[in-house]
Amino acid sequence: MPSSASPRFPYSRILLPRTRLAYIHLRNLLTDAKRDRAARISGYVAIWLPEELVVLYLLGGEVSNATLRDAAGTRPVAIASALEMIPTEPEYGEICFHEAEREQLACMYTSHAMPAEPWPAELDVQEPDVLFPFLSALTFDGLVEIAANEWVSYLVFENGSVTRAFLSSPDRGSTVERVAKLFARDGRASRLRVTRWPTAPALPIQSPPALVQAYRDLAAALVQRLVSSGSDSARDVAEHARQNLVATHPVLEGFSFSGATVTEPLTDTARLTAGIAAWIRDVMWAAADNDSHAPDALLRELTWDRRHMFQSAGLFDQIPWKVM
Repeated sequence: MPSSASPRFPYSRILLPRTRLAYIHLRNLLTDAKRDRAARISGYVAIWLPEELVVLYLLGGEVSNATLRDAAGTRPVAIASALEMIPTEPEYGEICFHEAEREQLACMYTSHAMPAEPWPAELDVQEPDVLFPFLSALTFDGLVEIAANEWVSYLVFENGSVTRAFLSSPDRGSTVERVAKLFARDGRASRLRVTRWPTAPALPIQSPPALVQAYRDLAAALVQRLVSSGSDSARDVAEHARQNLVATHPVLEGFSFSGATVTEPLTDTARLTAGIAAWIRDVMWAAADNDSHAPDALLRELTWDRRHMFQSAGLFDQIPWKVM
């Protein structure tokens, strides 16, 4: 079972208190967050597994990003990969669903996804009388994370002063009093870690797994149609085009036409669409028979069922054929 000392993050409202993962159907929970107008909130779902911590970040009820903490450290992961880590019938693990402000989500993501900025070697960051004057003199802009035992809190600084605080500790009192208790010697946590980052940008939004799958289906259907039309080399052309483009569009590592195993692409919609559009252009120019299958007509047929999804992603704006 997850340790009781596993991290606990701030929140503004509890939607699902921390409970055993075996009691919760994660997919239903996330689906309800999209369907129920009252549940279309911003927040996070934290899942404590025996060896990992998975955090799903929600904006307006939609899963927008994900991070992973394991023995190798913390890092962002593709949403689909994060969901695959959750067993369908878990025996162990815990889960919570908490509402949180978008700025706090940005702080959480930054602390999991970006390298921290080192402190000066001579600075004792566990002494508040040393730490806060240092940040003030530095006119520090950025994020400071205070992890006291399992309680994780965030302080946002502008010009060396705290402008926002997101505190998870159960202590009562003002923000200054609660932060001071984290450092107090008579009640100091047995494990106190203070870390900083130069900035906490807005939470980045990953491309939805449904769009990734839609592009995979489109790519496979395009290759199959070209093969059926007599282009026996279409599959080789498709894979060759992918390999030629992958240096410019790394997202194409998440696709394959040779049967190789691929990983889920960790990217946003703009980069995903740009990579697929570039691949479609190269394949259509190299393998399509324009006399028997006009590119615009072929693409119209293949994209029709999901045309609104592709239109929203900007695909039709990045290919040279006008798909009506």
